[in-house]
Amino acid sequence: MLLLALDTATPAVTVALHDGTAVIASSSQVDARRHGELLLPAVDRVLAEAGLKLDAVTGIAVGIGPGPYTGLRVGLMTADTFGLALGVPVHGLCTLDALAYAADIEKGPFVVATDARRKEVYWATYADSRTRLTDPAVDRPADIAERVAGLPAVGAGALLYPDTFPQAHEPEHVSAAALASLAAEKLAAGEELPAPRPLYLRRPDAQVPKNYKVVTPK
Repeated sequence: MLLLALDTATPAVTVALHDGTAVIASSSQVDARRHGELLLPAVDRVLAEAGLKLDAVTGIAVGIGPGPYTGLRVGLMTADTFGLALGVPVHGLCTLDALAYAADIEKGPFVVATDARRKEVYWATYADSRTRLTDPAVDRPADIAERVAGLPAVGAGALLYPDTFPQAHEPEHVSAAALASLAAEKLAAGEELPAPRPLYLRRPDAQVPKNYKVVTPK
């Protein structure tokens, strides 16, 4: 196995290679506005670090979110393109699950919360680093305060809203190293991973005007 993992669902542009036993190269940069510019150079960088070519990859794992529309689609379209070009399978994985997997929390339950902008968070609760208890959701922190009260939390969303998440922990952003390790573990166990389709949870900001003026001649 040589699994190429990538995620652009958060401000982190993150890529890793996993050989079925361990992560052999990884790269992460945090820049919410440059996913498209940074992703392919990061792929080149991890391949060079591992001393491998792209055609050695046997599978792709990509974070499916939840995340903002613009950033998330960069990773998903890149993963699909690589999969088609190489003729290898493309596996999806919830970004929150990868954050939970990397969490330095000895026992659950706990919360993973990422920044959804608009003063909201993407979040889910976990029994442990591998077991999600609730479906991913998007809410204002104040609206879920009672549901998450007393639970440790990880992720940028937790760090942004300490009133709701007073027990906030690292990591702040997802890493492809964690995503690759979790995906490799699940694949080795024979688990079926989600399709590489975006988990947006809400409509994009850009909308077609409903009552635009017709300017063509009658």
